[in-house]
Amino acid sequence: MKKLICGCLALLLCLSVEAQNYDESPWHIPAKNIDPNNYYGITVGNGMVGIVSSPQAMHVQDVVLNGVYDNYQRGRVSNILKTFNHINLDLDIDSRRVGGEMIRNYRQVLDMKQAILTTTFDIEDLASVEHQVMSLRHLPFTAMVIMKITAKKDLRATPIATMEAPDHLRDVKQLYAQIDRPHVSFPLMTSHGKSPSGSSEVAASSTFIFSEEHGHAPKVIHEDWDFNKHWAKFNVDIKAGQTYEFALVGSTLASEHFADPLNEAERLTIYARLEGIERLLDRHTKAWDKLWEGDVVIEGDLQSQKDVRSALYHLYSFAREGTAYSLSPMGLSGLGYNGHVFWDTELWMYPPLLMLQPEIARSLLEYRFERLEAAKQNAFAHGYKGAQFPWESADDGSEDTPVWALTGPFEHHITGCVGWAFWKYYQVTGDKEWLRDRGWPVLREVAKFWASRVERNGPGQYDIKNVIGANEWEENIDNNAFTNAIAKMTLGYATEAAQLLGESADPDWAHVVENIPILKYADGTTKENATYADVMIKQADVNLLSYPLQFYTDKSQIRKDLEFYETRMSPNGPAMGFCVLASIYARLGDSKKAYEVWTNSFRPNAVPPFGVLSETRGGTNPYFATGAGGMLQTVLGGFAGLDITNEGIVQGTVNKPKNWKKFEVKGYHKR
Repeated sequence: MKKLICGCLALLLCLSVEAQNYDESPWHIPAKNIDPNNYYGITVGNGMVGIVSSPQAMHVQDVVLNGVYDNYQRGRVSNILKTFNHINLDLDIDSRRVGGEMIRNYRQVLDMKQAILTTTFDIEDLASVEHQVMSLRHLPFTAMVIMKITAKKDLRATPIATMEAPDHLRDVKQLYAQIDRPHVSFPLMTSHGKSPSGSSEVAASSTFIFSEEHGHAPKVIHEDWDFNKHWAKFNVDIKAGQTYEFALVGSTLASEHFADPLNEAERLTIYARLEGIERLLDRHTKAWDKLWEGDVVIEGDLQSQKDVRSALYHLYSFAREGTAYSLSPMGLSGLGYNGHVFWDTELWMYPPLLMLQPEIARSLLEYRFERLEAAKQNAFAHGYKGAQFPWESADDGSEDTPVWALTGPFEHHITGCVGWAFWKYYQVTGDKEWLRDRGWPVLREVAKFWASRVERNGPGQYDIKNVIGANEWEENIDNNAFTNAIAKMTLGYATEAAQLLGESADPDWAHVVENIPILKYADGTTKENATYADVMIKQADVNLLSYPLQFYTDKSQIRKDLEFYETRMSPNGPAMGFCVLASIYARLGDSKKAYEVWTNSFRPNAVPPFGVLSETRGGTNPYFATGAGGMLQTVLGGFAGLDITNEGIVQGTVNKPKNWKKFEVKGYHKR
């Protein structure tokens, strides 16, 4: 029997997991000691659809849609939407459902270069299976599964494609059709329904791809047994030693993406079906090859190479160019932090993307720009001018923080983080047209906010009172170092942008900058806030002024603050906190200390079986993309010495760890 997939590309993709030592590969993450009761999935994503792996054979745990929110399961605020599980498969062998003790030698491995998750297993002494899943990079709403069954004895296999709605979707309806044309005929299985409140319509559709080389396509049988699940299946007889391959393609989207999600989901699935496996694979892998032009190459330290590529892989998987969608702390890996957008985007995940993938970074800014009016309304509601960006943002850009969390009303530095990110994009790209159309409108409103936010209590005392800083364990404080510094910086950026564009900058902005205080102790150490009492802190706050803000450039000041606050950092804080310290150590030339702090900042947070990152050590909420952003900033801005300046990205002093025999940042943006 001939194989469905042929050619060098397909052969490489279909190498069995057992045939390679993925522990020694800089591009693969194999699952270690898979325990279904202690399993944290890894995500294959294309920036629009995130598909989270499962320990259950041929299934995925969740399918997460970017940009779609509704109120469900998590209290009174919105949550990113999990959509239909539309690419799950089951398998019968000789009328027995495959599962449990029938499955042996179960293995999973993620190929980061091609963004493909491969699962292999044996079915008793009857057959071996290879199952590959990918969220197609070139088709933002479409995924594909390729399945290969190799018979060890003569058998009848019955693959079953299952479409299942999560419990929170309502008014679910199932559809099934046979698409017939003179040259091709195939089934189309579809589900559609509404989000919990009915505010969104959601749809998914799938179909098989069979090979003409197998002869006539098998007859597909559709079964619809309940209101939230239906499936399509077919029978195939396989002789001992022969291999049968087929694919399942499926598309899912919502009314946030298209006005008619039902018909569009079916159209996109039909399109993918008629593209065929070879073309889909080729375009998917070429799109990832393009992304990996932005890469970090490390030789001599395989674990660090895997760690860095995993961080890049996840950021690339969670965002995409040409959209107005942003990044949540957990990306598209699940419901962590409700899928909301925080400062985690602008200060942590955005800078590495800006350096390596500025078009993706632009999408994150477009998300904020399109919600500028909501931020202006938020400022108005709090008695301020300009734009006050919400601490937690979801669909429409209004405040979406749970009421019990004081961060919503008081963590105002987010507005500075947004302004900072907008100016950094201009610095990297030099795109003055974008600055006029997008950057200046945002920077102007950010500056208006800070000018109205300060309390003018005399020279040098334009205080910013009653806030929460980056260290969220200190609530309702005055003159927080990070908040005040980023306010001063973004007021200055607004003035600079106005001058570049020939616009009128309010002279009051420069006046306010001169009078916002940065508090100091008697020995010159920066004081975190007016009432800071030498207590343990959640994460870096003052040290952010040294990096990434580069508000401070004097090395003696940087060292003084580093030595003081490092001893006060909680070991139970989030992963990105210690990355700040690692970045500073590297920039000060102490690569040994930087490497120690850097590895300790994220490796203890890895959870089984893929080692995906949780927010804290011992945590259970992966994947923590904010931590990935922080550790990549240490690599790019610390070890590699890259700086974002008015001349673009410039190469400073490289302070690589001694065990890195080769270290290269490939594809960072140059004007």
